[in-house]
Amino acid sequence: MADIVRIGREHLSSDGAAALSLRAVARDLGVVSSAVYRYVASRDELLTLLVVAGYDELGDAVDEALGGIDEGDFRGRLLAIGAAVRSWAVREPAMYALLFGSPVPGYHAPAERTTGPGTRVIRALVRLWTEAYAAGAMRLPDGPPVPAGLAASFLAVRDELGVELPDQALARGVLAWAALFGCVSFEVFGQYGADTFGDPAALFEHQLQVLAETVGLVDRR
Repeated sequence: MADIVRIGREHLSSDGAAALSLRAVARDLGVVSSAVYRYVASRDELLTLLVVAGYDELGDAVDEALGGIDEGDFRGRLLAIGAAVRSWAVREPAMYALLFGSPVPGYHAPAERTTGPGTRVIRALVRLWTEAYAAGAMRLPDGPPVPAGLAASFLAVRDELGVELPDQALARGVLAWAALFGCVSFEVFGQYGADTFGDPAALFEHQLQVLAETVGLVDRR
């Protein structure tokens, strides 16, 4: 199984997710296709294995980065999460594209297998927002009120995640989550253009600092 996933990952990098083929994987393994199908039932099953592996690697990278940050350093935790996401994405662009790029035609990730791994980073962010707010380390800037039409959605999110955050804090957390992955995606997918920014790491670090301000995390250093 491990060899199948490894070679599938190589094909993901060279050919893209849409072109992933179990026959090609079998060829590289030096076995007939039927031998591979005994372990992986279909292309979609292989994609699911890769999706879960990618989410777990990303989650592990974030957990490792947070291990060196004081729990009370909320701003530092956000910077660590962001840096870990970017580092993994830059190192594994094909896997990042599988997780956060264009959907693979005809493939639907099974929620029962991918939701847990796929929400590890989100839950790390939610835990950060929740603990920062409880500690009085999240300053909610003045801003437009959350539209009334989102009240039910925000209530459902709070219930699902088991958190107590006011709408303004939750809305800013959603914005930071989307912006974090948006900034990473722009870099990984080349949306800035070649050589537009001489130091993309410095640009991203600045973007994270801006996100920390947007969320209202107080710098206690």
